[in-house]
Amino acid sequence: MAHAPYTTLISAADLSKHIFEPGWVILDCRHDLMNAEAGLRAFTEGHLPNAQFAHLDQDLAGEKVGADKVFRGRHPLPDRATFISKLQTWGINPDTQVVVYDAQGGMFAARLWWMLRWVGHEAVAVLDGGLPAWLASGMWLSTEMSPRVLGTIVERPALTTTVTANELLNNLETGKLTVVDARSADRYRGENETIDPVGGHIPGAKNRFFKENLQVDGNFKSAEQLRSEFNALLSDPQQAVMQCGSGVTACHNLLALEIAGLGGAALYPGSWSEWCADPARPVA
Repeated sequence: MAHAPYTTLISAADLSKHIFEPGWVILDCRHDLMNAEAGLRAFTEGHLPNAQFAHLDQDLAGEKVGADKVFRGRHPLPDRATFISKLQTWGINPDTQVVVYDAQGGMFAARLWWMLRWVGHEAVAVLDGGLPAWLASGMWLSTEMSPRVLGTIVERPALTTTVTANELLNNLETGKLTVVDARSADRYRGENETIDPVGGHIPGAKNRFFKENLQVDGNFKSAEQLRSEFNALLSDPQQAVMQCGSGVTACHNLLALEIAGLGGAALYPGSWSEWCADPARPVA
C-alpha cells in the first residue's frame, strides 16, 4: 500500500481522491431494521461510484440458532470461513484498503469495520458522515455495478476481542468488566422496547447511546472530545465490553473508542437480544 492505511475514519474529500484506485474496495452498508430490503433498494437507486452492497442480515450475520439449538441473538457473527469467502467475492485482498459507509451515522458501517478487524484486516475505515457527507461535498452517485475479480484475503489474527453471555453472567459476581449499552436511553430503561421480547438491560451496565459519538452534522466528534467523554465513563477500556440490541451499534462505540485512542474494549456479539432470550438471566 503506497499510503498509510486508513484504519478508523476517512473524509469524503480524501475518499474522492482514491475511489477508483484498484487497491480500494467501497462497501455500502445501508440498512433499515424494520425493512430488510430498504438498503439494497437504496443502493440500486444510487450509491458511491465503484461501491458494492453489503447486507446486514445476509452478509454480516450468521444463523440465529446455533447447532446446539440455542438462540444466539438477532445478528450473531457468521462463521469466519463463510465471511472470508464473502470478502473475497467483493475483491478484497490482504493489502486492500476497504471503506465502508451508510446513511445512518455509521451505525451499520461500523459493524463491518469491526468484522474486518475481527478477521485481522486493519486497513478498513468508515466514511465520516456517510452518504450525506459525500453528497454535501458535491460528489455524485452512480447506478452502475462494478464486476470484481475474486480477492485473496485470508484470515489473520483478530484485532478484536469478544465475550460471551456466560462471561457476562459471571461478571455480575466479579464486577471486573464495565458493560456499556449502545441503545437509546428509553430502550436501555425498558420503556420502549420495540424489537426484542423483553425490555431493560444487563444489571450494572452503563448507557452510552451510539449517537452521542456524533456531532450535529453527523460526523464523528474529535478524538479529544471522545477521549474526554469515554474517560468519564470508563476507568480502563481494556476491561470494558460494548453491547447493544444485537451486536451492531455496539461497534459504533468501539469505533469511537479507537478514534479516541482508547482501544481494547470487547464486543458482546449476542448483546441484549441473546441475553434476554434466556429467562434465567437477570434483567435490570
